[in-house]
Amino acid sequence: MLDRKSAPEFAEIKNFNLPTPEVIRLSNGIPLIHFDNVSQEVVKVELVFKAGKWFEPKSGISQFTAQMLEKGTIKRNSFQIAEEFDQLGSSLEISPGFDFTSISLYTLSKNLKKALPILCELATSPSFPPAEIGLMKDIIKQNLKINNKKNSHVASKKIRQNIFGLQHPYGNSLEESDIDNLTREDLVDFFKERFALHEIYITGKIDIETKNRLLDNFSDFHIPIVDGQKIILDNKLEKSSEYIEIPDSVQSSLRLGKKILNRSDPDYASLVLINHVLGGYFGSRLMKNIREEKGLTYGIHSSISTLKNDAFFVIGTDVNKENRTLALAEIKMEIKKLRNDLIEYEELETAKNHLLGSLQLETANPFSIVEKIKVIRLNQLSSDFYSSLFTSIRYSTSESLKRVAEYFNEDYLYEVSVG
Repeated sequence: MLDRKSAPEFAEIKNFNLPTPEVIRLSNGIPLIHFDNVSQEVVKVELVFKAGKWFEPKSGISQFTAQMLEKGTIKRNSFQIAEEFDQLGSSLEISPGFDFTSISLYTLSKNLKKALPILCELATSPSFPPAEIGLMKDIIKQNLKINNKKNSHVASKKIRQNIFGLQHPYGNSLEESDIDNLTREDLVDFFKERFALHEIYITGKIDIETKNRLLDNFSDFHIPIVDGQKIILDNKLEKSSEYIEIPDSVQSSLRLGKKILNRSDPDYASLVLINHVLGGYFGSRLMKNIREEKGLTYGIHSSISTLKNDAFFVIGTDVNKENRTLALAEIKMEIKKLRNDLIEYEELETAKNHLLGSLQLETANPFSIVEKIKVIRLNQLSSDFYSSLFTSIRYSTSESLKRVAEYFNEDYLYEVSVG
């Protein structure tokens, strides 16, 4: 009989090994990565393009081009595309990002043969109908108007601008004037230049006939682009403290941040762990101080965002306007403590176990496993990256974390308050 009075014994997590997918290089040089350890009769096909914000000649063009792909092709209009996917029980997900843009198809295994031609059509021959472009512009501008009234959205936008600079791809944000400046010719040119297939990820079981059809379809795609060196001006601001006061606002959204180490740095694992101690989970120091002890917020979080060409660290929270100065002071005090004092053993072990358990949980299904494989490949990391990260976190010491805490130095953080 199950003993419900006693907690289960603690089991230490000792390793983190990702399964190895099948990698096929097509005749046109494009890698196809197939992971078939899936029990359900469902397949995900993801096409990845080097067409993110990093490659934009005009602000907003990557996002706009990506969102227009499903709005019509040379053979189908937007209604027909949506109706056919719906009839097949399939769904489409288009994700424009900072570095890459991806098109993902989710479908039942039995319907992949019928859904695949539509996916390929979207990725090779979008028609960019003028009427759909006008409608999309109106939708995006309306969403921008709504978001720009939200303190949290403005604060997140401003902190990136302060860290990277207004003209940097990672600091630039889409504005209404950018949308107005985009033309159909801009979208067509960007599609022709950037939407050459970079990699293909397939998650799910497929039979030999379907696999051969996949190989045939994708072998006809454009040859991958060889990128030259992109020159980015370092036009970030000097250390700044920016306060945008909104008279009728009850709350202020706070953001503190700076550039930080990327995944390839030897100190990255320690950085991830000390961020977890600071504000990475519910038991973190910022949550205990700012939420539980001071009662200044419902939630506060710190995070490290790693991109292809850089990375940044951000602390974010919302507090009542009258508590803005106190909250900022307490946040900086917690960072200073991490730099000056060793973390006690019990606190460190709790943070380690939570972080390592979270990493394990992120591989609970085949789709999240492929996401990890994708991170390794797209960022050109070693195949044992996550295993090494796991081990480094497990054996991190208070002394090593104290040294790495200097990267969070509160005297060099950009600070934004909105509200």
